[in-house]
Parts: sequence; C-alpha cells; structure tokens
Amino acid sequence: MQLRGIMLGILFVVLTLAAAALGCGVPAYPPAVSRVVGGESARPYSWPWQASLQYRSLGKWYHTCGGTLIATNWVLTAAHCISSSKTYRVLLGKYNLAAEEEGSVTASPEKIVVHEKWNPYSVASGYDIALIKLTKHVALSDKIKLACLPPAQSILPSNTITYVTGWGRLQTNGALPDELQQGLLLVVDYETCSQPSWWGSTVKTNMVCAGGDGVTSSCNGDSGGPLNYQNADGKWEVRGIVSFGSSLGCNYYKKPSVFTRVSAFISWIEEVKL
Repeated sequence: MQLRGIMLGILFVVLTLAAAALGCGVPAYPPAVSRVVGGESARPYSWPWQASLQYRSLGKWYHTCGGTLIATNWVLTAAHCISSSKTYRVLLGKYNLAAEEEGSVTASPEKIVVHEKWNPYSVASGYDIALIKLTKHVALSDKIKLACLPPAQSILPSNTITYVTGWGRLQTNGALPDELQQGLLLVVDYETCSQPSWWGSTVKTNMVCAGGDGVTSSCNGDSGGPLNYQNADGKWEVRGIVSFGSSLGCNYYKKPSVFTRVSAFISWIEEVKL
C-alpha cells in the first residue's frame, strides 16, 4: 500500500509536470469575462477544454452533456451522463454545434469509468464523476487545450468568481443553443449551502455550490461540463463538474447549481488513469 502511494505520488508529479509542459489552462483566445449579468454566448474557442458528449439515436448524434479535457486522451464528465445502453462520441474544439468547424475533432471512447460509489438513484449521494478514455490521443491546438486540475482537497472561499460553460438550455424548458454559453457564478460555501433554506442535507462536502441568485445557473444539457476557475497564476482549473440543480427551475433563488468538487477526487482520477 505504501509503495502504491509512492507510485501514485510520482505519477501525479509526472502528470502535473506534463500538463504544465503542455500549458494547461491557458486559452489561445482568452474568454471575455468582463460582463456579469446572466448567461451569454462565449467568445469562440475561449474554453478550449470544453467537450460535447453526444449519443447516437436513429442514425443521428445528439448532444447530451458537457465534459472537460484533462489529458490528451481523457475527458472528465458526470456519472449521471453515462448509460451503458448508449453509444457515445466526444467532440472537441467546438463552439457552434450546428456548424462544421475547422480544427474540431471527433473521438470515440475506448472505455468509460464511472465512480464505484455512484448511485444512479440518488444523485445527492455524491460521487457524480466519470472519466472517458479516448481511443486516441488528441492533438492539442489553439482550439483544443487541457484544463488544469486543482490542488487536491482545495476549497474555494465563498463569493469566488467562477464560470460555468456548456450547451445546456438557455432557461428552464428553454431552447438548446448552438453556440457555447458561459455564465458567471459566485461560489456559495458549504456552511451556507447546507442550511435548510438553501440545499440542506442534499449537498455534501464533496460538492461545490455556485450561483443561487435567481438569475444565472447551469441548466439541462450543461451536466458533466466544467466549473472554471482562474487561479492566481492566470491558469484555468476545472473546479467542478455540473451535477444537479433544482427541480423548481434552473435559476431558482437560494438553489445554486451543484457541482461535483473535483479537488475531492484527484487521487481517484490519478488511479483511474494509471
């Protein structure tokens, strides 16, 4: 066990150095993050680690969830996005899902690993995390880059600015956009989010709450996508995976979007990638 721990530690250092060498978290086209109110179309290719997870039905492909490229052959997503009965593909380097875009890449999963503690009948139990191993390594470019992983167990303080990105519905029961959307969300700390008037016991310590202002939130179709945070070095980290929101509606007051906290699963991610 001790040897395995040492090996995992060495692997984490190697992967961290490799990610640094590949320049994780630095878009070629920096996102336009000055505007605050509501969601908006993102600057094209400014979130170059954003993936579209799609499933095949009756000969056509449909967007179902988001994902985050964290290694050249690994995509991070939510466990609830995965069904053993469906055939999936991953699109990278995309901005407009309805358009043919130069530089975009379509990749097939070699295998999909869902967290062993995930309970599909209880999203609030946590562990809503999965990893998709691609059949090939994706070539990084100005439109396809890696997101950085956060330091293990790190917690963002309340009111930290983050951005959720995805092709989810623009509002409750609303239309699905073709263009990638972004929305500014402020982190709500666990102490607040777990209060009875907020999410109560539904939210767990291995989750992140963000939003809850009744204006901006994630929505159906954003699931599995990243909660992006720009660290002090200017690099973007994937701090959360879109997990769930309120059944009352996407932008419900005191019901912030809830994300799987990626920093709680760093060791799991590294073990799966071994």
